[in-house]
Amino acid sequence: MLDSKIPEGTLADKWDNYKEHVKLVNPANRKKLDVIVVGTGLAGASCAASLGELGYNVKSFCFQDSPRRAHSVAAQGGVNAAKNYKNDGDSVFRMFSDTIKGGDFRSREANVYRLAECSANLIDQAVAQGVPFAREYGGYLNNRSFGGVQVSRTFYARGQTGQQLLLGAYQALMRQVGANKVKTYTRHEMLDLVVVDGKAKGIITRDLVTGEIERHAANAVVLASGGYGKVYYLSTLAMGCNSSAIWRAHKKGAYMSGVSWIQFHPTCLPQSGEHQSKLTLMSESLRNDGRIWVPKKAHDDRKPNDIPEEERDYYLERRYPTFGNLAPRDISSRAAKERVDAGCGVGVMKNAVFLDFSKAIKEQGKEKIKEKYSNLFKMYDKINAVNAYETPMLISPAAHFTMGGLWVDYELMTTIPGLFALGEANFADHGANRLGANSLLQASVDGYFIAPYSIPNYLAGELKAEKITTDHVAFAEAEHAVKEQLQQFLNINGHLSADHFHKTLGKLLYDGCGLSRTKASLEKAIVLIRQLRAQFYTELKITGDHTVNSELEKAGRVADYLDLGILMCEDALSREESCGAHFREEYQTADGEALRNDKDFCYVSAWEWKGAHAEHELHKEPLIFENVSLTVRSYK
Repeated sequence: MLDSKIPEGTLADKWDNYKEHVKLVNPANRKKLDVIVVGTGLAGASCAASLGELGYNVKSFCFQDSPRRAHSVAAQGGVNAAKNYKNDGDSVFRMFSDTIKGGDFRSREANVYRLAECSANLIDQAVAQGVPFAREYGGYLNNRSFGGVQVSRTFYARGQTGQQLLLGAYQALMRQVGANKVKTYTRHEMLDLVVVDGKAKGIITRDLVTGEIERHAANAVVLASGGYGKVYYLSTLAMGCNSSAIWRAHKKGAYMSGVSWIQFHPTCLPQSGEHQSKLTLMSESLRNDGRIWVPKKAHDDRKPNDIPEEERDYYLERRYPTFGNLAPRDISSRAAKERVDAGCGVGVMKNAVFLDFSKAIKEQGKEKIKEKYSNLFKMYDKINAVNAYETPMLISPAAHFTMGGLWVDYELMTTIPGLFALGEANFADHGANRLGANSLLQASVDGYFIAPYSIPNYLAGELKAEKITTDHVAFAEAEHAVKEQLQQFLNINGHLSADHFHKTLGKLLYDGCGLSRTKASLEKAIVLIRQLRAQFYTELKITGDHTVNSELEKAGRVADYLDLGILMCEDALSREESCGAHFREEYQTADGEALRNDKDFCYVSAWEWKGAHAEHELHKEPLIFENVSLTVRSYK
């Protein structure tokens, strides 16, 4: 039975009650305890820095050449906080309610309320670190709106908010490195989790520079390795982003939850050909002033500025007049797909829609738009050689964020004691759809404010336990399994690259388990992915050897993606409803909106690995709503 460990008390008191009753570790004993943190994005860097500041011995791992290269750097638009600086009716409860509704009532009330409650503290923390948030003329911090809300609660640093927040976390991390409380291991990839007597006690890594396999022991392990959106191959994620850390932990006993809940960001640059390996994100903030439209007439090849106003379909404004162009991401992406499928798509591949700033420029002036978005317009111009001040941008939905991840309880601990998952690596806060600007928030809140309470609460019980070292047999067994898998990849000696399998898998998932799914498409995808997985183990070709070898790195990640892809489809197949980003075409309202089934599916799925040749076992955590009503999610 899954125990989410929700504290007692009213919703507003739960987090305070938890903090007041957690076990503590005195400063002298903290020096005796070791913690491994995998990932140096906002969640990982903030967690490692915070634990180092408390006095624990921390090892920080990333596969990049610097912690600053973690993918949090790519987030653009902003970070939410319920500070009500605009005096427009915002509050902690309203932010909680918006987030629960945005996730289509598929997340825990207690976790989401805590996220909103801690949001104000994050802004104070970031400002103290020197994060250069945008300010109004008088010096006050400025806000703007993001999708799915009717207030302005998003703090931003132009279109570089993730980068600036990450630099703040990085400097906090490096302060602890200088104090010898944190040791960083760059260009190291986690390849397995070591479990001793049912508890997480370390990891096996590969030095990506030398190829050496290493053992690292600790009293607790934290996974803050991000999401798995790169499973689709074409996504907004960097090429190196992968699911291997959480998937290897899953195979050691950590349950995976909400696996099929994948967010497609509505404002990305469209695919322009088969040559591409990733897609480019354009900040959601652009939808504050940009208007999205397509030609009313299908297959209209005229240039956008030649299409008169009366022949344009501002479909978000038409379908969702209350929220308009700031409808939530899942709804906006599906609406774009519906127009493209109807033959109204634009661009070279007819797979895009227009994002038009002409009205905003006319009303506010070009300089005001430049002030808000100049770096984003420059980026668009650099990529497309198009001046978006004069010609509408082309945008299209793309795989972006994974609401699913490792199942965690209120303390962010997985089903393996001593193994914690933070940020996008867990499923905890967003339900079936994440609201814009809540990703940076969750990662930061997990690392700065939650883990520094919940991890010591666990470690307090480990002080009298036997100290596990890397000489333990469990480390030898895990290292042997890792080496055996790497050698297996090298021995296959087929004729197809890891990229070939990754790209093929991505296409199968886009078609079968993408923006919309059906029973037939999911069943077909499962069959085809299983066939692809079998082909992978007979026809993979790895050039090079055990040393520096990016192809060998890719092979391990793609092998995990193939297993993950099957579970994504099985999760989507088992959930016979539509909710948030999970849109089963069989379950929709008369006007094409998601149709939830609260009677049968008001739960969080938690999948248990049963072995390479066995079916996953589904566990269910019921969702109980005491502070909001289960209503139809409408943005009309």
